[in-house]
Order: sequence, then structure tokens, then C-alpha cells
Amino acid sequence: MKETIIQEALAGNKKSIARCISLIENNAEGNSAIAEISHQPSSIPLIGITGPPGAGKSSLVDAMLAVFAKQKLKVAVVCVDPSSPFHTGALLGDRIRMNRWHDHDDFFIRSLSSRGTTGGLHPMIKEITGFLKHCSFDLVLLETVGVGQSEVDVAKLANLKVLVLVPEAGDEIQFMKSGLMEVADVFAVNKSDRPGAELFAKRLRMMAGHRPVLLVSAVNQQGIEELIAAFPVSKK
Repeated sequence: MKETIIQEALAGNKKSIARCISLIENNAEGNSAIAEISHQPSSIPLIGITGPPGAGKSSLVDAMLAVFAKQKLKVAVVCVDPSSPFHTGALLGDRIRMNRWHDHDDFFIRSLSSRGTTGGLHPMIKEITGFLKHCSFDLVLLETVGVGQSEVDVAKLANLKVLVLVPEAGDEIQFMKSGLMEVADVFAVNKSDRPGAELFAKRLRMMAGHRPVLLVSAVNQQGIEELIAAFPVSKK
């Protein structure tokens, strides 16, 4: 039975994919077969979306999905949320974010609890994202919980890391100290319609070196296509 579910998941069946992820999360019987698949090499890119709380990461992912829908790309999105203090589940469920995309044929969206990990990721995230890379998607997006200085674990997994910041983020030297500056491949200055965005981006470029610094606005759907153009993905 579990072999059938796994094969259906690999073929892109979203219900079976969800069941396989639950097996991984709970370390249930049949998890070893899924884990074996998750550790196999894959050319499907994993894009990490990271940054401090309030930077608008979820809104930015939502805006990206609008572009991916036009491009007819198949995308899996994993959102790692803070753990509830009363249970191990996600405090912010996927029901309240990206609602318009849940029934989209080409998208799979799943929220996970960080389960108390300090790096901003779920303890089984390597196995979960590794399995998704074999499930007929063109790319996998990983949005992290947003816990500031500790949120660098994404660098160990993602093929490309996008650091989302906002104009009022403060002294850019703090980002260098935090470790987030070092892990980023692309900087996205979100809410770029706010005062000081251009100046903030200019200062950020002085520190970023060859890495791109892009002005984006998730709410106004501006700069999103330019951001996506930096992703190492091509439709199958």
C-alpha cells in the first residue's frame, strides 16, 4: 500500500505527496523507503527564502506563484512556521497564507512546524525537500520561519538563497554580523515603495559584492519577474 502511495507521489499526486510528508514527519512505518528516495541526487533546484520576521517573505512567495502560474511551472512550496507552545504543530498554518493557490493544479503548498529548532527549519526538512525534488516539480521553494541570527541552516540545503529585507531594516552592518549576509545569493529589498528603499539598496550593494540586490514589492507585484530570473530553473 505504501509503495503505491510513494509511486503516486513521485508521479505528482498531491494527496499522496502530503501523506508521504506526514510519514517522514512522524517517522512512521514506510519512512525508510521515502528517505532512501529523498537522498538520491536530483537536478531540481531548491530555492531558500529567508530573512527577519516582518520582511514579507510569505507575501513575496505568493507574488512569485502568480508569475510561476503564468510560466506554467510546477512548484512545491514548504513553509516552516513557529511551533505552537501547546503542541508540535505549526502556529501559522498554510490555510491562512497563499489561499488562492491551494487548488492550483501545478502547485503544492505545505506548512511545517519548526518544532523548536533554532536554525529556522524543521528537523526533517532535508528528507522532506529531498523527496519533493523527485515528485515531478520544476522547483521547490523553502520559506523559513524567520528567527533572525540563527536562521542560516537554509544555506546547507538550498541551491540558491534569497535574503528578504525591508528599507527600515536598520544599520546594514548588523546583517553582516548576523550571518544572514554571508548565506545570501540574492538580496530582495521588499516593500520598495517605502521611503528610503533606494538608499538602503545602494548601501546594501556596497556590501553584497557581485551578488544582485533587487528592489521588489510583493503587494504591487513589482520586480518579481526579475527576481525569479535569478533562479536556476527551466521548465521540463
